[in-house]
Amino acid sequence: MDITDFYDTFFEEAGELLEEMEQHLLELDVDSPDPEQLNAIFRAAHSIKGGAGTFGFEALQRTTHLLENLLDYARNGELTLRRDLIDVFLETKDMLNDQLDAYRQSSEPDPEALERICQVLRQLALEEIGEEADVGGATAVPQQAPAQPEPQAQPEPQAPATVAAAGGHFCVALLNVAEKDRRLLIDELSHLGTVKSESGDESRYEVMLASSLSSDDIEAVMCFIAEPEQLQITSVADEAVVAENAQEPVQAEAPAETESKDAVPEPKPAAATGEKRAAPAKAAKSAGESASIRVPVAKVDQIINLVGELVITQSMLDQVAEEADGKRDGKLTSGLSLLARTARDLQEAVMSVRMVPMDYVFSRFPRLVRDLASKLDKDVELVTEGKSTELDKGLTERIIDPLTHLVRNSLDHGIETPAQREAAGKSRTGNLLLSAQHQGGSILIEVSDDGGGLNRDRILAKAQANGLNVSENMSDEDVWQLIFAPGFSTAAEVSDVSGRGVGMDVVKRNIEAMGGHVEILSRPGQGTTTRIVLPLTLAILDGMSVRVGEETFVLPVSGVIESLQPREDDLYPMAGEDLLLKVREDYLPLVAVHTAMDVRAAVTDPTQAIAVIVQGQGRRYALQVDELVGQQQVVVKNLETNYRKVPGVSAATILGDGSVALILDIADLHRLHQSKKTHGAFHGQPQQGMPQAFNPASATHDAGMQSPVSRTH
Repeated sequence: MDITDFYDTFFEEAGELLEEMEQHLLELDVDSPDPEQLNAIFRAAHSIKGGAGTFGFEALQRTTHLLENLLDYARNGELTLRRDLIDVFLETKDMLNDQLDAYRQSSEPDPEALERICQVLRQLALEEIGEEADVGGATAVPQQAPAQPEPQAQPEPQAPATVAAAGGHFCVALLNVAEKDRRLLIDELSHLGTVKSESGDESRYEVMLASSLSSDDIEAVMCFIAEPEQLQITSVADEAVVAENAQEPVQAEAPAETESKDAVPEPKPAAATGEKRAAPAKAAKSAGESASIRVPVAKVDQIINLVGELVITQSMLDQVAEEADGKRDGKLTSGLSLLARTARDLQEAVMSVRMVPMDYVFSRFPRLVRDLASKLDKDVELVTEGKSTELDKGLTERIIDPLTHLVRNSLDHGIETPAQREAAGKSRTGNLLLSAQHQGGSILIEVSDDGGGLNRDRILAKAQANGLNVSENMSDEDVWQLIFAPGFSTAAEVSDVSGRGVGMDVVKRNIEAMGGHVEILSRPGQGTTTRIVLPLTLAILDGMSVRVGEETFVLPVSGVIESLQPREDDLYPMAGEDLLLKVREDYLPLVAVHTAMDVRAAVTDPTQAIAVIVQGQGRRYALQVDELVGQQQVVVKNLETNYRKVPGVSAATILGDGSVALILDIADLHRLHQSKKTHGAFHGQPQQGMPQAFNPASATHDAGMQSPVSRTH
């Protein structure tokens, strides 16, 4: 058996255990700590230490060994918790994360950082407990002997323990494990040795295992598959005892002298102390969770792409059937309807696989809020709502940075100091709310604080100083949008938290790149709410198909406001041949799509065309098109990856007839339209140096001619 095969599992599980440890540390009440939380923190450190010892990750093992000792003192009441001790534990968690990253990259952790954190933990144990915590923990454990990860165990091991250290026969008891999960665990045990026999029921199922590994090695590997509470490993002296135990499973754990050190009720090993063992209900729940499968994201993306191809093929078959409407029979119609329903259900099911709860994002902020509030000398309470709301995993990764900027901005600029809040008649503790909820086909994420709110006059003054075009008659909503201007900052002084005018413009740009938009609501003295609206996924889009000349383009429905046919009286020519369309009390730039995209044979008279009122990057435009085709869900294909960047286009899709339709980027389309007018490029005659638009008519989606968009994604 190559133990490196388990590296990826160890790294992933250890990362999750560190996140769990941090969450419990942040929630821990130092005045009256919850024993269950202390046990959970201890178990996380113990599991990581066992795995690190098995794989020979010395630095990780040394650090977790020292941390585990201190946590053991805390859960036994020998160490009184304080806020500064929690800070040390959190710092150690960060160091463990750095060490884990180093091993993941096949390198060694920083030795100076290792010695520093070990010295801090040893000194803490000496000051608080009055004894050395590093009983053998600072001594490097040779990689050739990974079976000795716990030097603090019994100083005089008995004979069976020696057997365990050198390999032998073991009785592995699976406690409260459902049958379907039990088979997975037994299969995993078969990779660690030879399964001699098995018997028992769901409450206790015993497997006799012959293995060259130690009980510590077996436990370390199995703990990444099952909970420690579900395992009990007992060493057995010889084959005769194995046979006897196979007939009488209960006798396997009766003699105290035949148990390994992990089965002895001592305070150190996780899940070894009876009174600390979790309730059967919790074990049963963990057994149910073990039925989940870890699948690389790349494999899920491949399935999503194939389902997208299936949807496109189904659409093509529908169109072929419609063209041959007079010849189609009932069976064909019924079959196509069934195919459409199945494809739609399959599409929804596969898309749900990529959905992850917002807790994946929100769980990162308690630590950020705690550390930053401490640095700013502010008291802040973080509340999260809608943590179970699901969002596409690709979007959750990209929303973390914008949310981090918004949270830091609320803490620094929004929430006042305790003295200022008290003077204003508020509680000394400020409130910060992170919430998420579904709203139609979108997700609504809000960052709210009960601070002083935005200062309209101050923002206008700063905008004028920066040369922005502003006026006193601007609405509050427009004034608040000014803070997203590049380089804009109202901070009185530059610090390591804010003041450089970097961040909010990045927030807006990143959110719009994800197909969303951001709004701000603020009341002086009452606080500010920043609202982010995002599509649930970027793989599927609700689109409005429009025709321009012989081409079909797609507009995101989320950006479409209304459509109308312009009248001559509503058109106002401006300098430079620009046209403005009056829609009620607003004057909107009229963007001729045929001009921007170099489409021939299109309707050029605005009064004979259709104006689609759309919104992009906070502004509204009127797009001149020939005809509205209809609304439909489309599978989004990345055009830049498969072809090249096309101005005015965000992505592409494939229609039912196999042709490629471009999904327009509204704001960029307006810029492209202005550029074409400035350079005199009209109707298929771009000037030299101007980027020519991709011709979708030249790409098809059939077996004979595969488009770069459809087959190389």
